[in-house]
Amino acid sequence: MSTAYLLDPELAPILAMAGNLEITSESLPALRDGRFSKPIPDDDPAVLREEVLIENSNGPAVRCLLYKPAKAVQPTAGYLHLHGGGYIMGSPEGSIAMNNLIVKTLGVVVLSSSYRLAPEHVATAALNDAYRALGWLHEHAEVLGIDPRRIGIGGESAGGGLAAALAIHARDQGEYTICHQHLTYPMLDDRTGSDAAPGDPLTGEFVWTRASNRFGWTSYLGDLVPAAPYVPARLEDFRGLPPSWIHTVTLDLFRDENILFAQKLLSAGVPTELIVSKGGCHGFQMVPNTAIGRRYRNDFLEALGRGLAAPG
Repeated sequence: MSTAYLLDPELAPILAMAGNLEITSESLPALRDGRFSKPIPDDDPAVLREEVLIENSNGPAVRCLLYKPAKAVQPTAGYLHLHGGGYIMGSPEGSIAMNNLIVKTLGVVVLSSSYRLAPEHVATAALNDAYRALGWLHEHAEVLGIDPRRIGIGGESAGGGLAAALAIHARDQGEYTICHQHLTYPMLDDRTGSDAAPGDPLTGEFVWTRASNRFGWTSYLGDLVPAAPYVPARLEDFRGLPPSWIHTVTLDLFRDENILFAQKLLSAGVPTELIVSKGGCHGFQMVPNTAIGRRYRNDFLEALGRGLAAPG
């Protein structure tokens, strides 16, 4: 039985917008071209945006979009954004509108980073690229007018999962600090949707399905043993991770892994806020002018502002 009756009525257009997103090795090139090769929106006069290529000793240069307020107030905070796309699709250009809004509303500097995608590259490459982008923000904090104590990270879906992996890796390396992680329905657990862990049948019907999840994780992990940090949900020790904000929705395949991850953070003494929005599905933000979308943006911006606030 379809779960469409549980979907927020304002999100009904997503059923046509998402279509039949069947992801295979054969369909992936067309999906990458069709879904994510969108024109860059016109420049916003309140935001300065430029492309940055970050040198990387462990691979090709990491391509990023750097956003700064046109009228900067220093010192400010820095936010490293990682895009979604199931670890197999996506680019920083897909998040320009939201990153513009973050800069205009909060007056912070945003670095939106690309990372090497699967299946051409496995998880080690993506995490390396994200860690290099985090390092670049710290290394250029003074030039950018950023307080290095106020650098946070975040992303949506696979970007949220990669941000969670980055937080674990940065904690374990002890080289770069992260003051906050900001995760929207993060992709955290390779077991979700498998035969051994199919999950609640009321989740995962729309946009990102169990089949999509199996393809994404299989592509991303390759021959790697599923373990943290690449699979954040498999982490055993959550102590010392940065304060966290997690937003998920009731029909998302990732709902329960997101809730469990928040519980483990809380049990480890990590300040954590969890929001579960009723009637939403994966990618609900694609539908414009909805009440759930407005609530999400308001909660997102308010919580990010708190997370990136000056210490004390």
